Amino acid sequence: MAKKAKFGSRIGLVAATVGSAVGLGNVWRFPSEAQANGGAAFLILYILCVLLLGIPVMLAEFSLGRGTNSDAVGAFVKLSPSRKWWLTGAVAILASYLILSFYMVVAGWTLEYLWQSVTGNLYAPVAGAVNTPDPMAASFHARMGEYITGSWKPLIMTYIMIAINLFILLKGVQKGIEKMSNVMMPVLFLLLLVFACVAMTFPKAYDGLAFFLSPDFSKITPGVVINALGQAFFSLSLGMGILITYSGYFPNKTNLTNTALTVSGLDLLVALLMGFIIFPAVMSFGLDGESLEGATLVFVTLPEVFARMPLTQVWSALFFLLLAVAALTSTISLAEVSIAFMQDRFGLSRTKACVWVMLPLTVLSTLCSLSQGVLAGFKIAGMNLFDFLDTVATNYMLPTVAILTCIYLGWFAPKQFFSKELSNHGTLSGTFIPAIIFIVKYIAPVLIAVILLAKIFG
Repeated sequence: MAKKAKFGSRIGLVAATVGSAVGLGNVWRFPSEAQANGGAAFLILYILCVLLLGIPVMLAEFSLGRGTNSDAVGAFVKLSPSRKWWLTGAVAILASYLILSFYMVVAGWTLEYLWQSVTGNLYAPVAGAVNTPDPMAASFHARMGEYITGSWKPLIMTYIMIAINLFILLKGVQKGIEKMSNVMMPVLFLLLLVFACVAMTFPKAYDGLAFFLSPDFSKITPGVVINALGQAFFSLSLGMGILITYSGYFPNKTNLTNTALTVSGLDLLVALLMGFIIFPAVMSFGLDGESLEGATLVFVTLPEVFARMPLTQVWSALFFLLLAVAALTSTISLAEVSIAFMQDRFGLSRTKACVWVMLPLTVLSTLCSLSQGVLAGFKIAGMNLFDFLDTVATNYMLPTVAILTCIYLGWFAPKQFFSKELSNHGTLSGTFIPAIIFIVKYIAPVLIAVILLAKIFG
């Protein structure tokens, strides 16, 4: 078997890992949660969840990957070959693949909106929307319905995104993933900073910031705490096998704690910058009464904002470029989980592993796309295929993997494995190590289980 690939630099390592975490969850889920759950009160909860739970669990996954230099299944096989803990990694790989199948469709939507922004078609009048009470909102709702539920346009853009992923992934870890991340992540942060600066010039920018940064603790309920914890875990890509896979490419001397702090801090910065962009914008343009939830925020509310700004097409194109970059770095990392598994477990070449992963994915993504339109009548548990895979993978499989990973490292992994990885086998000071191990062993599994039970029982 060929020597295990490694990231070539610390900057590339951090850029790739941050790229795996930063995605649409930061862009559209965080503002929605903050709007509904007390503004800064939710933000404070979210930060606490990242610091007290997200980082320790991230370190658990980093330790498994770097300590074994293997994929999500192989990490458990190497440490406990005679036990069935490898099933934890298998569930993580399956979850990441299911997420990738519908995430690729959403990534295709962002490419379509980028193209429509460049051409100006996104802002052309829509027949039937003129005589409605809110013509602009009706127009963008109609556009969203047209682009998402259509048969051929979403498929073409999904296939283009799959092709871009395949092109990058075929180049390998350093020349593909790392090189792409070194370019894309600075572009993403630059665009975020540009939009944040522009948002500060809006008429009611400070009113928007006041809403975002003023905590309303009266809205804090057990359910909000669960949402904050869920947002922290989802935004850090925990339980997907990504962090195990990527940390398998870390050089042996990598300081795992510093890396976890850096990745978590940059991921948190993206969420904060989105708040600094979204809330001043919706407040300034009279859209604060609208829901900021999910696709509606990105494909309806924000185009309304751009339509009210000078240089509409420029700002719209730049935003959807930002979104496409975030989607691309996420899809690359999700695909790499399965590719690394195929290479490590079956000894396939990089090319063959990429093809074996991407061919079935194309079929599954096609079905997910069509389930929004022509196959919408086909239901599984009352949901179309897209929503069913989203619900099963993100709500149930990811928390299950996170719980089992913590239990394994806390109770069943070889003695001292976790502590040795955190201290780089005694070469780093470890005053924090007992606290991290305590959280992973006792606290994180319980709290993640609470999230899982809340999802199951509503």
